[in-house]
Amino acid sequence: MEIVKTVGMVAAIALPFWNIPLILRIGRRRSSKDVSLFWTFGVYGCLLLMLPSALFSPDPIFRTLSVVNVVLFSAVVVQVLRYRAG
Repeated sequence: MEIVKTVGMVAAIALPFWNIPLILRIGRRRSSKDVSLFWTFGVYGCLLLMLPSALFSPDPIFRTLSVVNVVLFSAVVVQVLRYRAG
């Protein structure tokens, strides 16, 4: 059972890092026009609404996933808005 928790924790930390290629692509192209604002704020809103539940959860995997996901997806939102306004 410990291996399942370990694998879950590794996945919870690794999953949000898949946002990094999107962040870099937007920066390289200096455009976020192909990224939907509806999608961006829909995902971000759901992550923010889940965060309080995650922070009070006894499950460390859920807490870790939520915190890391909010941090890295915040960077996506910043990039989308930064290059949308420009």
